[in-house]
Amino acid sequence: MSLFHILALGCDVLGITGCLQAALGAALVVCFRAHERKEPTLLSPLPAVTVLKPLHGDEPLLDEALESFCTQDYPNVQIVFGVQQANDPAIALVERLRRRHPGIDMTLVVNGAQHGENRKVSNLINMLPAAKHELLVISDSDIHVGTDYLRQVVASLQRAGTGLVTTLYAGLPASHSLPRLLSACQINHNFLPGVLLSRYLGRQDCLGATMALSRTTLTEVGGFEALVPHVADDAVLGRLVRARGEDITIAGCLTWTTIAEETFGEVMRHELRWGRTVRALAPIGYLASCLQLPLFWLSLAVLLQPHAEWPLTIFLWGWAFRACCAFVMDRAVGQRSLLPLFLLPVRDWVSAAIMVGSMTGSRVDWRGHTMHVAPHVLRPPPLPAANAPLTPGKRQ
Repeated sequence: MSLFHILALGCDVLGITGCLQAALGAALVVCFRAHERKEPTLLSPLPAVTVLKPLHGDEPLLDEALESFCTQDYPNVQIVFGVQQANDPAIALVERLRRRHPGIDMTLVVNGAQHGENRKVSNLINMLPAAKHELLVISDSDIHVGTDYLRQVVASLQRAGTGLVTTLYAGLPASHSLPRLLSACQINHNFLPGVLLSRYLGRQDCLGATMALSRTTLTEVGGFEALVPHVADDAVLGRLVRARGEDITIAGCLTWTTIAEETFGEVMRHELRWGRTVRALAPIGYLASCLQLPLFWLSLAVLLQPHAEWPLTIFLWGWAFRACCAFVMDRAVGQRSLLPLFLLPVRDWVSAAIMVGSMTGSRVDWRGHTMHVAPHVLRPPPLPAANAPLTPGKRQ
């Protein structure tokens, strides 16, 4: 038996394992969507909530994303929007929202003060003094939600032992262009089921789509200032809360993130940033995620044994099986295009290339700014004395 034959067998084992993992992931996504339709149990009266929405320029589907927060089935909501430049195009959109929803308490903060490397967190620091309520829901600008989103998030936050609530998210392509569909594949077929599987195995991660917590908890972990030096502010906030012995709960609702990249180059840069960040946070878990690329391994076996029939047969059956799993996940999250199913091998090879690129650098580009990722060593700040007042994040 030649070395190439042995290597091809090994690749097929990895590929078949990945296909089984894809089936388990599809089942978890379907189960989550089935259970999320249950009405959440809430305390009465419902606590008031402030939603913090940091903005940066206009982007595809931004109006629709922000509109979804203005149509919540929740009685007492304040929405604080924040921009860092007085000429930001997002300001005009906020003004239109105000005119469409005069009954909603909306506040716009325009403040260019920088408090560190992470500009989004600097924006949040500037926005926090305008927040009126104890419960804070922080959500990225490109997130779309259902009308029961706040009810689900608040219900999860009221569970005993919960310090932070986050939400799962799927990819919502802004159009049916090939780069956007491929980018959505990564989220819907790999990231989303991967998060559910890791949750099933005991991991508790915070996802940037939603970070909901009390103002008191935020203050006690060091405020937004504790997140400024980090690229992955969501993961760092989750680790700080977990260090207090509190849980990160996933709310019983799915959200969607806009896929706005227009070119393959933009997709590659975005995913490279994502990959380098995840690799810095959890290098072993990131390496293990190569199992989520079954068609890469199965096609690699074909290349290693190009004249043998069995690798090609296994690859074609694997492609069909993986396509069935992807079809199930797409329907569960509302994605209707069939084109990505035919591009699954390409998607896996692109993801493999991203993984290789993620291992060889630390620089990431985010909204026109260069940052560097590094492993995060977290030392939670000491709790304040019993008689010390709890104040929101300090302005630096």
